[in-house]
Amino acid sequence: MKVLIVLTSHDQLGDTGRPTGFWLEELAAPYYRFQDAGAQITLASPKGGQPPLDPKSNEPASQTDQTRRFEADAQATAALASTVVLSSIDVNDYDTVFYPGGHGPLWDLAEDKDSIRIIEDTLRAGKPVALVCHAPGVLRHVTNEDGTPLVQGKNVTGFTNTEEDGVQLTDIVPFLVEDELKAKGGNYSKGTDWAPYVVRDGLLITGQNPASSADAADALVKLVDERR
Repeated sequence: MKVLIVLTSHDQLGDTGRPTGFWLEELAAPYYRFQDAGAQITLASPKGGQPPLDPKSNEPASQTDQTRRFEADAQATAALASTVVLSSIDVNDYDTVFYPGGHGPLWDLAEDKDSIRIIEDTLRAGKPVALVCHAPGVLRHVTNEDGTPLVQGKNVTGFTNTEEDGVQLTDIVPFLVEDELKAKGGNYSKGTDWAPYVVRDGLLITGQNPASSADAADALVKLVDERR
């Protein structure tokens, strides 16, 4: 199994001057789920190289066994420091694509033509895509072959409005994931704030929050295996 993990290159929370990026748990937990499944993992980002880490995701309260394992893993951190430029990606080289969240993707990946192409081409090739937390927001401009929104009529989840309010960024983010998925016609559902919640609809897997990362990765591995 060859897995592409797509990370943000965006490092600023709007015009606040505060840093953001990807959320470490949402990379680390899936990374080891994929590795333990024997996958070959490629990390990519719009700009390539070292993607920005949201510093809050590495504070003691946010650390997990998996984040600590990742930080101590020389091979993993080397891969993170040298992500592939997204525009160079050919989806034919991969069996599946996974998107960690963090707030960064709302600014860059949600508008990135290469990201949109990668998701559309992967799904149209009959291969699954999974996105967690804020990353389902990158589906906002992704369409079906007939031009309709990809999420229209699909069962999806993502970071909730109340979770966004809980981190006090409702008025900072360019859009709210829950509202955007609903606006595009998605059949949005959610679990308890901050608890694991994963939804699968066909080839599309979405997870609500950081705690959903490992479960979303497990669902993705299972789906790839089922389709072999």
